[in-house]
Amino acid sequence: MRKKSIAIITGASRGIGRAISLSLAEEGYKVLLFARSENTLLDVANEIKTNYPNSPSAETFPCDLTDANKVNSLLDQITEKYENIDILVNNAGVYKSGSIEHSLDDFKDLLDVNLAAPFLFLKAIIPVMKKQGYGYIFNVASRAAKIGFEGSGFYAASKFGLLGLTESLYREFSKLNIKVTALCPSYVNTPMAIEAGAPMEGEEMIQPEDLAITIKYLLSLSKDAYVRELMIDCRKTIV
Repeated sequence: MRKKSIAIITGASRGIGRAISLSLAEEGYKVLLFARSENTLLDVANEIKTNYPNSPSAETFPCDLTDANKVNSLLDQITEKYENIDILVNNAGVYKSGSIEHSLDDFKDLLDVNLAAPFLFLKAIIPVMKKQGYGYIFNVASRAAKIGFEGSGFYAASKFGLLGLTESLYREFSKLNIKVTALCPSYVNTPMAIEAGAPMEGEEMIQPEDLAITIKYLLSLSKDAYVRELMIDCRKTIV
């Protein structure tokens, strides 16, 4: 009996995560959805059930990704239940403006979501991928992982960290047939972009579906084609 193709997506309840979850479900993946809000996760799962009745049902895992004990417990349940995890999408993230205006605790809180949480998922899922001999990891970073902007040092530091981790893993696991790609979009039409003060209207931004299409493209490449990072600009942010 053929194994189900399984994908884990964090921050799956809205925006980029929702778009990726729907796209992978459409491709026939069983999607395991993580986010803080149970209600919005169930909305996505029901949307998948309605739109793609021939796809495997989605599973929802509502939790605070900064709660390491809870996250590790859920990931232990998943890795015990499923032999294979084909895709991991570390998408969950938060934005906080500022560079040195806030407290150290505020900085640590941001790092817990944007850097420590992806680390927890990587630590749990990479051993599964190593054992099965394949896998694809997508870490959703940001244009701010490449360019530090005035007034965004908090956020940039967390995303620079995620990009550095991605680059190291890309080199480390390529020999094991595990692909690791950082996606570095500019402003995406999501509530977070509005929080960050996007200097353009929603229709002028990258759309969440663009990230889903990007992942679909990367998955279509031949097994020996590796992409370390992919940067997507809005036209108005090209300098």
